Order: sequence, then C-alpha cells, then structure tokens
Amino acid sequence: MLIRAGYDIAFSADQPVPMLANLSVHASRNKDLRTAQRIFTRPDVPVYDYIDGFGNICTRLIIPAGGITISCGFVIEDPYEPDPVVPEARALPVEELPDDVVRFLIPSRYCETDLLTPYAWGLFGHLAPGWGMAAAIVEWTHNHIRFDYQMARPTKTAWDVYHERVGVCRDYAHLAITLCRCMNIPARYCTGYIGDMDLKNPEGDMDFSAWFEAYLDGQWYVLDARHNIPRRGRILMARGRDAADAALTTTFGPVGLARFQVYTDEDLVGI
Repeated sequence: MLIRAGYDIAFSADQPVPMLANLSVHASRNKDLRTAQRIFTRPDVPVYDYIDGFGNICTRLIIPAGGITISCGFVIEDPYEPDPVVPEARALPVEELPDDVVRFLIPSRYCETDLLTPYAWGLFGHLAPGWGMAAAIVEWTHNHIRFDYQMARPTKTAWDVYHERVGVCRDYAHLAITLCRCMNIPARYCTGYIGDMDLKNPEGDMDFSAWFEAYLDGQWYVLDARHNIPRRGRILMARGRDAADAALTTTFGPVGLARFQVYTDEDLVGI
C-alpha cells in the first residue's frame, strides 16, 4: 500500500530558540519512501540533519523570534501487514543478550524499573518468560489505563501512570516498557505515524502515535499497549530508551504550540 503522510506544525516564540526535532521518517524506512522527504520551514531558516545512536534522523534549527511553521509531506510504500504475533518467541536470559540490547533493561528517564520491579514480579512472576509474558503485560496495561488527552503532561513517568491509571499513548508505552524491563525483557520506545485505515471506528483527530518493541528470540517485535491488537501501516519516526530519546521536538527555551496537524491516509491518487 502507498501511504501519504505528513504534518504542519507551528510554534510561537518571543526570541530565537534552538530546536532539536525527530520529525523525519526513521532511517530504517528510507528505502520505502516513494517521494522525497524534505522538511520545509516558514520563514525559511537553515536546518541540518544528523543520525543519532538509535538511527533517528535528528534535525537542528533555530526558531526565530515571532515563531515558525515546520511542515513535511511524503508518500511511502508499506506492506500493510498486521503486527506479527509469535507465541513461541522466548525471552533470552540476560547473560545471552547482545551488548547493544542490554541498555534496554536499564532504568531511564520515564521508565523507573527500580520502583516498579516489586509490582511487576507480583503481577507477572508466575508466567514463563517470553511472548506470553510480554502479551500479558500489554493486556494488563491496556485494561488498567484510561485514555484521556486532557491528562497528558510531559513529566509523567511510568510510576505516575501506574498510580494514576490514566494517560495517552506514550504513557501506555512507558508503563508497558517498564514492566517488561522489570521482568528482564528488553523493551524500547517507538513513535511515528499510524493511520486509522485499519479501524472500523476512527478514534478522533489524527496525531502521532507511540508504541514499543520487545526483544524476544533474538529480534525486536512491535507491541502496542494503547490498542492491544495487531495494527497495520506503522511508519516509524524515532526510537530510543523512552520518550526522552525520541521526543518529536526538544526546545532550548520558551515556545508555544500554535498549530498541530498530522495526516496519514492511503494514497488513492498515486504518486
């Protein structure tokens, strides 16, 4: 399937403010792009990209006094297959994990395994390590968290979500990631596009989405505690230990969000 996706986001600022943005499709999906992916700014300002340690394309720019609009649009080819379900996938013992995977067991900014480990073992310690345990963590998180945009805040951690039982997709992801790590299943945070083409009932205004990946049987598998069903058409933008590594935008000064529009649709017209 060809998917047309993009965004138009405006920021206000009273003075120049440096920005770091993860607003490009992840480098691992570059081969699937069927049109050029270029970030435009109004007014036109210098931008440059670099690749960070997670393979994310990071864009640096300076928001001028008065604000800026950042936009991008592209067409990408996607197999549009549901997320794989692999019940036989096993969890590797910690001593067998690759060196670059072990970091996804360690506590991070939004994932306090040191606080949640006793709770996780009480909930899931009776389960065999592997896909079944990871799926049980996803289902528990899905069933115990109420989705509410009004309850989002940038400082909310997995510990907060566990106790408040309300949040948005990134909160579902942070809690499930933390519970997986507590049970020695490496897990990493992902953010990107996912449209509503595979849903019978659209969920509201289009937005970026967050999910996570768990490392089982030597590879990474997509899991989604927000929806708790295999989804189609994910377009990865950034991944990391948590949202601190994969924030869509990080600003180094005061800014306001003036407009936020995201779209993800099947490209029925063709390139």
